[in-house]
Parts: sequence; C-alpha cells; structure tokens
Amino acid sequence: MGKTAWIDLTNRTARVEQTDPELLNDYIGSRGIAAKVLYDNVGTDVEAFDPENLLIFSTGPLTGTSWPSAARFTVSAKSPATGAYGYANSSGFFGPQMKKAGYDLFVFSGQAGKPVYIAVEDDKVSIESAEEYWGMETGEVEAALLEKYNGAKVASIGPAGENKVAFAAVINDLGRAAGRTGMGAVMGSKNLKAVVVRGSHKVELPHEFRKVVKRVTPLVRNHPGAKDYTEWGTVVLLDYKNKGGDNPSKNHRYGQFPMGENLNAKAIKKYTVRNQGCFACSIKCARFTQVKEGPYKTPVQEGPEYETANALGPLVWNDNPELLIYCNKLCNEMGIDTISVGVLIAFAMEAHEKGLLNDETYNLEWGDPDTIKGLIEDIARREGPLGELLADGVQTAGQRVGNGAQDFALHCKNVEIPRQDGRVLKGMALGHATSNRGADHLYALATIDLTGNMDVVNKVPELKACGPELMETTNEKYKAVMVRWTEVCNALADMLGICKFAFTETYAIMPSDLAEGLRALGIDVSGEDLFRAGQRVINLERMYNVRHGMRRKDDMLPKRFLEEPLDVYVHPEDIEVKSPDEAEMVHRGLTVDLGPMLDEYYALGCWTPDGVPTPERLQELGLDALMKDLPDAK
Repeated sequence: MGKTAWIDLTNRTARVEQTDPELLNDYIGSRGIAAKVLYDNVGTDVEAFDPENLLIFSTGPLTGTSWPSAARFTVSAKSPATGAYGYANSSGFFGPQMKKAGYDLFVFSGQAGKPVYIAVEDDKVSIESAEEYWGMETGEVEAALLEKYNGAKVASIGPAGENKVAFAAVINDLGRAAGRTGMGAVMGSKNLKAVVVRGSHKVELPHEFRKVVKRVTPLVRNHPGAKDYTEWGTVVLLDYKNKGGDNPSKNHRYGQFPMGENLNAKAIKKYTVRNQGCFACSIKCARFTQVKEGPYKTPVQEGPEYETANALGPLVWNDNPELLIYCNKLCNEMGIDTISVGVLIAFAMEAHEKGLLNDETYNLEWGDPDTIKGLIEDIARREGPLGELLADGVQTAGQRVGNGAQDFALHCKNVEIPRQDGRVLKGMALGHATSNRGADHLYALATIDLTGNMDVVNKVPELKACGPELMETTNEKYKAVMVRWTEVCNALADMLGICKFAFTETYAIMPSDLAEGLRALGIDVSGEDLFRAGQRVINLERMYNVRHGMRRKDDMLPKRFLEEPLDVYVHPEDIEVKSPDEAEMVHRGLTVDLGPMLDEYYALGCWTPDGVPTPERLQELGLDALMKDLPDAK
C-alpha cells in the first residue's frame, strides 16, 4: 500500500499518510481513486478555478512495475471545459517516479499566493518559490529544475496553463502531455508551476508477478497490431485512415486528405532521429524528430503522434511536415492540447471562409503557416483578439461568433472532438458522445470492428452474440454493446496505470490476465471483480456529471456529424475535383443516427432513457451513498 500526499497550497502545508485501503479495494487506483476523491470533496458549489477545487495526480497498482507499458498516471480535477468531471492521462517516466517515491496520490488544494513548485523526495514534500520560472515554457522550466534535482522527473505547465486556457495541458518528460479537459489550466489557477518527484525506493516485485509478466509481455510485443507502431509510430494510422475516410480534413468537411502522402509515416521518417518507449514499454511507438534547417528548424523532440499530426495537418489543410513538427514542439512548450488547438484553428479558418471572422494579423486561409503557428502562441498567451476569442474553447468561440458558427464548432460536453469521424466509425461516434470527460477517443476506444479483431469477439460472449453486423464500422447496430464493453476495459487501463496500446488496442491480454497480475502482487481480485470495479468507476463519474445537471442532452454530437452527409472516395485526391456522381466511391452520404445507439447504450448500462444510473444499478455496484444525488432524490 502506498502513500497519499495532501498538499494545501494556501496554507503551504503538506500531510503524508497511507492511502485509504478501502479506496484501493473499491476503486483500484489512478483514475478510479481520483474520481472518488473528487466526488467526495468537490461539489457543485465549487468552480474549476476556485481554490477549493482539487488537482489530483494519481498512479495505479501496476505503474512503475515491469508489467508491459506500466508507465501511466492520471491528472484529475473539476474541468474548466466541461464544468464537471475532468481528467487527463499521460505516460513517460513521471508516474513510475511517483511510485519510486512511494505515492498513489498527490492531492493539491487551495491556491498559492505567489507561483510555487512542489518538490517530493520520498517522505519529504516541500513547497518552493517558482516566481523565477513563471512565464517560462515547459522545456525551460524542466531543464532548470533538473539542474537542482538530478535524477528527478518533472511535470509542468507553460504559458497556456498560467493564462488558464480551457484546454491547457500538463507536460512531463518534455514531450508527454496530460492534454485533455484543461488540467493545466487548473494547475495554473493554483499558481502551481511544476511538480518535481525524486524517489529512492525500488518497486518490489514478487517472483510470481515476474512469472506473469514473462508470460504476457510477448503477447503484447508480438501482436501484429503493435508491430506497426514499433516500426512507424502512430502516424502509420494516417494512410489507413485516409483510405477509409477517417482522416478528418478541413474541420471535418472531408474524411480524406488529398495530400496525405506528404504527412504519412514515410514522410515523417525522413525527420526521425530515433524511436523510444516509455517506462517498461516494448512497443516503443514514440518517435523523436528534428528539422535541421529552414524556417521550421527544431531541436530533437518527441512527436508528432497521430492525433497531433491530423489536428495540425489535414484538419487545418496543412501538408508541410516541417511545419507540423515545428507546431508540435510549440504546443509542448506552450503547454497546450494539440487536439483542441487544431480544432480551434480549423474553426477560425472555416468561420473566415464563411465571412464570419477576420483578423488584422492573420489571413485565416486554409493551410496558411503564419496563421497556424501564430494562433498556437496567441491562444496560449491569450494575446490579440483571436487569442482571447479562442482560448476558452470552441463551444464558447462558436457562441461568440454566432450567425451559425455553432454548427461547425465541433465538441462534445465542451471538449473538442478528437481525430476520428463518427460518420465512418459509428462505435467511435457513440464513444465520443457518451464519454464522461467530454469528446474522447480513448474513453471507449471502440475499434474492435475497425481492426477486425475477431479474436476478442470470440472470447467475449456478448460481443460474439452480435454476429457479423458488429464488425461493420458504418452500421450503428450493436455499437452500444461494443462501447459498453470497451469503455470498462479502457477504464481498467487507466485505473491500473497501463498503456492502452498494451491492452485495449489489441486485446492481446484480457481482464483475466490483469487480475492474475494483481493477485501476484497480493491484490485478491478476479477478472469479474476487476470488470465490476471498472463499471463502478464509470457510474461514479457519470453521477458526478449528473450531480452537475448533465443528462442525455449532453451526450450529443456536433450537428455536422448528425446532418451533413460524408462521402468517402476510392481516390482521396478526388474530393475537391470530382463530384460524387463522377468519382469512384467507398461510401456515400454517411451521417450518424445517434438516438437509437444512445437508447441501447443506456439500457445496457441500467441507466434511465435520460442517461442517469438507476437506483438499482448504484446499489448493485456498491454506490448506495450516491443515491442522494439522483434527480428524483432532490
């Protein structure tokens, strides 16, 4: 059992105690225990930037062990984007360092009077002045702090977090981001510039655990779905997606990018210096790139990965790989979520094209380099009229621009849509809509159909019972069954502190394998117990949102996906030069019929037609205490 550090920034005090064993028993770790702490301590009367909001860094029971890709940690808080539940997940080496120092949780409350950073060295927790670092970019502050704390790991915010941009990220290990839902903005609101961790303890691993790890590691490493990432990184997805119509371009007006070969894995390989894995990772999907000369010259840096490559490439109609690499670096230094900022820039470009938005500094034309790189920095610093307009998120920007701009402000629960198009991938559409933290591709990661993964279908009775229609990506039928199963598995990955590429991307290992590993660590749990814990966390998160007034109306997709048909061409280069009648087509007129999928999703989860867990469901999951927050209990 590990420790929890309760750090009061207002009073500059820190208390270290053993983590509540009941929390660990019911909520396992990381995202799970953080959600419970947030639920119990941050109510509806607290706003995201209030001192009373909690900022929680949390690890899972597998974080820092030799389990495949056991590197992840979670940052949770009430979100400035959703106004309710928020969390972000990151990898690298920061989470394992928390475990080396012996911690399950850092819980930050209050607000420092002046900028501070936290230094954690085993049982010692100190609050230090960060005034000299305020205003620095993330790479600068990390380098400065590592000079003081040799061998430590650092998580910090950049200008975006300091300026409370609604989608500011927390950056660790220079290029890893806890990017979604504005956790960096909450950190900035507390005047907390960085967290430094240095642990001296070895994470003890029993012999039985090592045996399980030895068995499952080759399953992960040798799976065909992982080998592409090992060879090319996640940008390998660009070619697959461009062919299938799931490479969103021009703010999702298209699902394909005619200049796709300019940004694909082969194009990025020309700039690749090395590949690398996170802690305990055998997949090694990370790519370090460099532009050696020219206007977009950059030092060696991590990335870009697929989400960034699309958001700052096809989505904004950019086909210059050097500009993409430069902007990836800029976003990391600014501490800003690449997915959200790409959506904001694409929104501004479409608003300009429609005659709704102009600017004296930027021409706002599709693909314009000065507009793309300039807006990233202006948004992060809230500088200029556009920087201020866009810094509070695309929903707010759409409302401010008005005149129909809301229709192409692409978000769910005020979180910008990630880089999938639900008109092509109906499982992803439902996952985006129902995610408790807002639009999110990793909340459910419903790609069993996309990858043709019959191995996992045949292992899971409820999936197997769906029949062949489950595997048709553009068919809404049975997608609720898939999402209900995959969302639990992905919750387990977050709760345990492991990468989804080593679990839910391929299902080379299953929940029963995870349970075997936990039992070898002394945690008495079956696969069924573990799955139930994942369901418990999902329902807890949903109830946090219900308590804040969220209902079915919030499980909604942008109008573009519901009403604007998407065509998928055999040849992506035809999308702007040939009409659907003239070109060879893969799909014609795709939209999302969300209502029936929501009905089935709610019913399968024992929720009401309005998306609220029933009393019976809460009782079944041991969440009886939450029944007081049900709408009918008010």
